[in-house]
Amino acid sequence: MLWAAAGAVALGFLVSLEIAARHYGLPGPITNQAKEVIFPPKSGFLLYASLALTMVVLTWRQRFIALGVAVGIDVALLVVRWAAGIRITEGHPFGNGALWVILGQAVIAVTRRTGRERVLLLKGVGLGLLLVAGRKTGDAWLLVTSKTRPAVFDQYAATADHALGNPSWVAGRIVRATGPIGGHVLDYVYIQLAVAAVVVAMYQLRNVAAERRFPRHHLVRTFLVIGLLGPAVYMVFPVVGPVFAYGAEGGNWAVANLWPDTPPPINAPHPIPFDEITPRNCMPSLHTAWATTIFVHSRKGPRILRYAGTFWLVATLGATLGFGYHYGVDLLAGVVFALTVEAALRAFARGWDRAGARLVAQGATVFAVLLASYRCLPMKMAEHPWVFGPLLIAATGSVVVGYLRTTRLWEPASAPVRKPEPQPEPA
Repeated sequence: MLWAAAGAVALGFLVSLEIAARHYGLPGPITNQAKEVIFPPKSGFLLYASLALTMVVLTWRQRFIALGVAVGIDVALLVVRWAAGIRITEGHPFGNGALWVILGQAVIAVTRRTGRERVLLLKGVGLGLLLVAGRKTGDAWLLVTSKTRPAVFDQYAATADHALGNPSWVAGRIVRATGPIGGHVLDYVYIQLAVAAVVVAMYQLRNVAAERRFPRHHLVRTFLVIGLLGPAVYMVFPVVGPVFAYGAEGGNWAVANLWPDTPPPINAPHPIPFDEITPRNCMPSLHTAWATTIFVHSRKGPRILRYAGTFWLVATLGATLGFGYHYGVDLLAGVVFALTVEAALRAFARGWDRAGARLVAQGATVFAVLLASYRCLPMKMAEHPWVFGPLLIAATGSVVVGYLRTTRLWEPASAPVRKPEPQPEPA
């Protein structure tokens, strides 16, 4: 019943976004996903990552067959396009095969499986399709933010960022100094965040095929909920980012061309009008939130996975700031947002208790206080950075410490190893 309810809610949400996108004369998430059955997909890597999630419920033999069929379909479509003289100018020339196989698994589940096996296979298909739908839903959300929020709060965020030392301006100069190599590495990390999440999720779900059930909690749940709830905050606190509001990317709409060389002056902030194209997708930084959850879930993995999770978090923070996509205050809000969502889902999975409710309430309160302070106290924060900077860090740190303390209480206690009792020596 829970899965059915979640599916119904997801379908209703997709239909609503489809209607909203159509209202502005553009295709919505359902239309865009349907196109990728035939047309070149926007991200072939994401579709194969979704196929990998679906295959966690399959045996190794079935996985090899599914992957082989997906690759074969992509090769066949590539040959057909080449023979027809179709040139691919947007998207990737592969990925359709992965989507075909995922949909084929749904057909097999309905027509060839029964009972628990049918439910398990449908859960795998749903997991893979949810990752794809999450990407399309995010694109539709960004369209809605740009059309419905004509004024942005970048001056508030930039003014509050003085309390943190204007980290975006500092990181922007560092990334520029590293040249094209550093920029390309960070850009790849930034773009392929969902693929990194799938790698961690695959490790967490590695025993699903053998145990014939999913674990109570895993990374994909948090990843999708963050993507569902985060854009709602975009509507409350619309921000386009320093590279647009204070850089050349903003064109005539930019306040000034200051990023990353000159931090903005400390003046009384006010909402500024902006174009109807640039997404208002900064507050909170969802890339930071997603990278934080990847880091958290990689802690239970082997050493190489823990190193990869740490690298992805550090590189994502560097990219979000160094490319001018976010202010420092966005990142703090993203960390608090991620840990609050993660705590709520973990508490729900294990059964609510006082510690879990207290942690979620703390995270939600700190998140609301951060947004309110950015909006109402930016001048005070900029004028007294040595007071408000540590306060912002301490508020974020309190949620981190609270999360660590609470989740340690939830970990199963390991039984102490009993020492062998000394035996009497033979006479």
